[in-house]
Order: sequence, then structure tokens, then C-alpha cells
Amino acid sequence: MKRVLTTLLGGAAMLLAIPVTAQAQSMPGMDHSSMPGMAMPAKKSASPKPAKKPAAKKPAPKRAAPVRVAPAKPAARQDMEGMDHSTMPGMAMPQPGPAAAATAPTMDHGAMPGMDMGNSGSTPMAGSMPGMNMSGDHSGHDMAAMPGMEMTGTALPAGNAPAPKPPMDHYADRQFPPAAMTQSRMAMMHEQGGQAFYQIMFNIAEYQVRNGRDGYRWDGEAWYGGDVNRLTLKSEGEGVLGGPGGSFMETAEVQALYSRAIDPYWNLQAGVRYDFKPNPSRTYATVGLEGLAPYWFETEAALFLSNKGEVLGRVEGYYDQRITQRIILQPRIELNLSAQDVPETRIGSGISNAEFGLRLRYEIRRQFAPYIGVSYDRKLGKTADYARADGERIKATSFVIGVRTWF
Repeated sequence: MKRVLTTLLGGAAMLLAIPVTAQAQSMPGMDHSSMPGMAMPAKKSASPKPAKKPAAKKPAPKRAAPVRVAPAKPAARQDMEGMDHSTMPGMAMPQPGPAAAATAPTMDHGAMPGMDMGNSGSTPMAGSMPGMNMSGDHSGHDMAAMPGMEMTGTALPAGNAPAPKPPMDHYADRQFPPAAMTQSRMAMMHEQGGQAFYQIMFNIAEYQVRNGRDGYRWDGEAWYGGDVNRLTLKSEGEGVLGGPGGSFMETAEVQALYSRAIDPYWNLQAGVRYDFKPNPSRTYATVGLEGLAPYWFETEAALFLSNKGEVLGRVEGYYDQRITQRIILQPRIELNLSAQDVPETRIGSGISNAEFGLRLRYEIRRQFAPYIGVSYDRKLGKTADYARADGERIKATSFVIGVRTWF
């Protein structure tokens, strides 16, 4: 048992001595102090830390770990302070300082072969580099003349050259009969904007509840055509139900117009208008403008020239204010004007009448929306005088109920 214990203690002592021996013999024969300029300060005495710790307290593998040796690097770096590298052969370095900077020779890159960089305001540089002469004024240098430096895209100057013609060599004609492909392309263009469409819409179709004199009113239009050219039909009118004189139609008109899109939001319209009521009937030449004004106001303005030489005008507009996706509030205004008095049709010059309405609709579907609202109609000027002379009211406030529909 004593022999085994003695052997273990001897082996542990040898393991502790291996790192120290390896460090001392890592560079055999390398006496750095004998090299010129490598005078190193005297080494400090070896640290007694490994000797202080008992050998039996720490296992040998932990003492051999490289983590314990790492702190020796800063010490070695500090031991080399004061080393004079300038005394080593080939390591002569100029001493820094103001005097050395003043006397240091200026490096002349121009003296190097092929490094002629021209006069840049300093000492002229000598020598030349084949193909790299950069001397002279480069302000007028045309970079576009260099291969691969052509100007393209927005770098090109503005011009007025005509647009290139669209290519007509259809690749599909190489695989299929050209006649069949021509017919197919025509069908595609027809489906993508060349078709004729139609719409019929009644913006107002309502029953008007008044004090003792109920009535009705309609205002609608229908059109047929494409995106640019259309045939448009318009009609509007109003009547009385159950008044003192019975039921009768007060006004009724129809218009047939050619509509031409002049931009994405406006249509120019021209055609004829025929008034069934009031009597006597009139026929008018019509020209007008219809479209979407800024801030989404639907607007319509028209001039009418009758076969009697009378000039009338009309301006109307409305706005759809969405409260929810289905509930829409629509304020509306309509003004009728005349350039002269027309006693036969009981119309006076100036603004003949004005109508203001406020209607709230609920869209059960986009195409069908019942509504309720209020409408105020007032005759003005000489037109009001004609109404008084005929025993008619000059103003009326109505509660309206109706439906807005299109298909």
C-alpha cells in the first residue's frame, strides 16, 4: 500500500513540473538579449503561485489547462517596453518630431515609371505611364464616347422624336394561321374596351307629400355605347296628384344627346330636347357638359335654344356622402335659368326656379336603394309673378319617399 501511495505522489509531482519545464525549453538556444537592439530588462522573479498550492488539492488536469497560462501575455508585453528596434540591422526608422518632419525628403510619385498624373497645383510630376496621361483640362471630356458609357433612360436630353411604331411581327403567326390569329386579336381588343355597354338609371323616382297637394317626380337617363362615344337619353318631370284641379302633369321633357368623352371625368353632350309640358310644347337644340367635378361632385350644365329663339339654361349637382357602406346621404341642388321672359310657358328671365333636396337612402343592393328625404322648391323673379297671377303657389316643401335604381 505504501508503494502505491508513493508512486501516485511521485507521478503528481512530475505532472506539475511538466508545464514549467516546457515553458523554459520552448525555444532552446534563443538568447534574445544577444541580438543588437534587443536589450531586454531583467526578468522578474518567477511567480511562486504554483508552489504555494499543495499538489494534492488540485487535480493534475486542471493545472495543465491553458487558461491558467493566458495571464502571462500582458506581462511579456510589458517586459518588451524600452526595446530599441532602430539598432537592429535594416530597421533604421526616422525619429518623429517637428525637426524630422521639416527635414524629411518629399516623396515624388511622379518619378515612378508610368505615374504621370499631370499638374494638380503642386510640384510637377515627371515620368509617363503609357495610356494613362491625365494631364490637361477634363471639363470638356465626353464620357459618352467611351465604350460602355452611353447615356440611357432619364440621362438622355429631352427631345421631340416620334414614338416608335408598335411591332407588327406577331410571333403567334409563325405557329398558327395568320388569318385565325388576326381574328383572335380583334376579339381580344373588343373584349378589352371595344364593347358597347348600356345603363338605365333613375336617380329620382319619388312620391312627394305636401300640405293638401301631393305630387310625384322623376329624373333619369339611359345611355348606350362605349367608353368614348355614347347615345344618351334623359327625361325628367313632375306632376300633381289629387289637387283642386285634379291630377295632371306640370312639366315633362325628354332629351336625345350624343355624348363624347373629352377626358376621363367629363363628357361633352349635344342633341335635342322636347318639352311635352307645359303647353305649348317646345323643341330645343341642346349643348351641355356632364361629369365628375373635384371632390366627387356629380355636375351637369346645359344650354337650350328653342325653335322660337328662346335661350334657357340649367345647372344641377349632387354629392353622395357615405355614412356607412350602405347608408348614403345625398344633398342636391338644381337651378333653372332663362335669358328672357317667356309668357307663353310662364317663365321669367333670370333664375326661374330653384330646388334644394336632401335624401337619405339605404342600398339593399347597389342597383336598388329606397330613400326618404325632404325637398324645397321655390319659384323666383318674374316666374313667381306668373305663378301668383295664375293662383299657384310659389314655393313648396315636400316630404319625399322614393327609390334610386339602375340596371
